[in-house]
Amino acid sequence: MANKLEKTFSKLYDQNIDKIYRFVFLKVNSKETAEDLTSKVFMRGWDRFRQGVDNIDNPRAFLYQIARNTVIDYYREKGRANTVSIDNAPQIADPRVNLHERAAINADLAGVKQALSGLSDDYQNVVIWHYLDDLPIKEVAKLLDRSEEATRVLLHRALGSLRERLTS
Repeated sequence: MANKLEKTFSKLYDQNIDKIYRFVFLKVNSKETAEDLTSKVFMRGWDRFRQGVDNIDNPRAFLYQIARNTVIDYYREKGRANTVSIDNAPQIADPRVNLHERAAINADLAGVKQALSGLSDDYQNVVIWHYLDDLPIKEVAKLLDRSEEATRVLLHRALGSLRERLTS
């Protein structure tokens, strides 16, 4: 039984580690902190997973909820404001893009990250989960404990706020 649980959780880990890390990274100000918090997320997930896998309807949503709570706990403990550091963001180089295009893309990405960091937590979460992590509205609604319609409205408002920050 334990071996089956380990294999199931290992598969869940492999499928979600990058997305959970990206979510946490966008919420904290350093690569090291994001790695530590992501590790905590999966340790907490494993502890809960061992206690009763039958109680977990949506494992991915479950991990995001743990990640969200872990980030909140981190800021509560540190007493710091929620910021996203643009300087520590990992750069993904595409060898097919020339240097001028790459510089323009990086400048745009920095602007989006800065604008995103100025949004409320709910706005940040809904944009990250839906657009960066490709979660359907139904799953995002579960994560936010809202109806699907309320989540669509929240996403619409978040995008409007993000657009406003990008154009000002």
